[in-house]
Amino acid sequence: MEGIQQELFKQLLETMEQLRKDNAELREQNAALTQTVANLNETVAYMSRKLYGSSSEKKQKEDPGQLTLDLFNEAETEADPSRKEPDEKEVIGPYTRTKTGKKSRDGIVGDLPVSKVICHVPEEEQSCPLCGEQMELVGTKFVREEIQIIPAKVKRIHYYKEVYACKTCRDGHDEFVATEAETPTPLIKHSLASPSTIGYIMYMKYAMYMPLYRLEADMLQHGIRLHRGTMANWIIRCSMEYLKPVFRRLHEHLLMRDIIHADEVPCQVLKEPGRAPQAKSYMWIYLTGDDGGPGIVLYDYHPGRSGQYAKEFLEGFHGYVHCDGYSGYNTPEDIMRVGCYAHLRRKFYDAIPAKRPESSPMTAAEVGVSYCDSLFSLERIYKDASKKQRMKIRLEKEKPVVDEFYRWVEKLRPVKGSKLAAAVTYAKNQKQSLMNFFKDERLELSNNAAERKAKSYVMGRKNFLFHDTVDGAEASAIVYSLVESARANGLNIYQYLYTVLLYMPDYIDEPDGIEDMMPWSEFMKERCPEAKSIEREVRLKK
Repeated sequence: MEGIQQELFKQLLETMEQLRKDNAELREQNAALTQTVANLNETVAYMSRKLYGSSSEKKQKEDPGQLTLDLFNEAETEADPSRKEPDEKEVIGPYTRTKTGKKSRDGIVGDLPVSKVICHVPEEEQSCPLCGEQMELVGTKFVREEIQIIPAKVKRIHYYKEVYACKTCRDGHDEFVATEAETPTPLIKHSLASPSTIGYIMYMKYAMYMPLYRLEADMLQHGIRLHRGTMANWIIRCSMEYLKPVFRRLHEHLLMRDIIHADEVPCQVLKEPGRAPQAKSYMWIYLTGDDGGPGIVLYDYHPGRSGQYAKEFLEGFHGYVHCDGYSGYNTPEDIMRVGCYAHLRRKFYDAIPAKRPESSPMTAAEVGVSYCDSLFSLERIYKDASKKQRMKIRLEKEKPVVDEFYRWVEKLRPVKGSKLAAAVTYAKNQKQSLMNFFKDERLELSNNAAERKAKSYVMGRKNFLFHDTVDGAEASAIVYSLVESARANGLNIYQYLYTVLLYMPDYIDEPDGIEDMMPWSEFMKERCPEAKSIEREVRLKK
């Protein structure tokens, strides 16, 4: 009997132990499920904010649910002679608008040529109504100013060439010598295409983001029945034949620079061999940084996001590369990656709860955003300092902020799978590249320069949606490169494209001629600040 009781007691203990284990497992599962629900709710709130909320990441201090506290405010209140007084604010309901002074008319249209229109007094009214004597002109009186817009004019140009022959030889001999005038080299033989027409099409599509089907309709308004397929073929052919040598020379100049910004954005190509139309391709963007040289912006199409593409494009470059946290930029050799604090800030910003009571303390995500904001504030305050002073200021004022930020990050224990955990992981993984910002005073706090140029492509992609062929995607990359490089050097974009197309048929095999096609050359500066025709000059030279 006693043995049976002991056995029952033993079984009871085993059952109780199993129940404790099951209870512990259920508690763990419940905690995991609770956290999963919290993470999913966080994701739903984040997606709702992306879809329906403000796209700006700026803090809205009027909204108690938003960030309401800055760290390191003392940096912004320091006396600094280079700091400007804030603009006057005007409050309209729940909104605050910055009031700026009115621009003068010279500031708006000061670069336009002026034509005077004199309104004459009729001859029969030039006699004095009192004595009847003829009145004399004593001057003119300014009345008002207008701007006049003349729509584009389209003309058909027929080329003829003179033919000279010796009359004496022609009359007395069966054979005689004739001399014919030289004619301009056509862009495309047996085609209506001209430098001005193709330059205009490229400008409208890649600088003004107008799809070719809309441009086709616009051309019809000018009396031209020009099919979009024809325009696409013109763009591809002229890009590959005449603009690509200019692109290659720009690439050579880019690799000789010290600082480059890099980014990549997805795109779609419908007819790419071996790939589905829905497959994601990428347009890679590379541009020069603040190293004192002229601006260069290059786009490079590839069917994927492999780091091998960046390695091939940057082969021969030895310097700093501003980029985000994408691991593909680890592939190029002999470069130093410079991290982006704007990306770091965005990670913490995305982790901010959708709503937070005004009286509650700052969340960890808000603290992370404030650390980043303090750095950007310091950069704005001292942006006009000399480069030598800038490095000193960064080491004295910004380096302590970054060091304190990373001491704070090491203490965080975010919940696994949360947005805050992703931000903390990003900060730790990118620490070395983010610290490289302090190695050279010419480096920038963010990679926003590349993101702005990526946006130029995205604006066009939003309108034309996709590329039809690989040739079309590559041609678009080349034209975008020339458009944005011209913009970076302050040139008239249409005039630059027109000038390149006008000269390249004869310069294509001349290295010195291609060098003149660079958007910073004196040759281009003379011809492209304003829209003027230089075609006659070229005709006379031929």
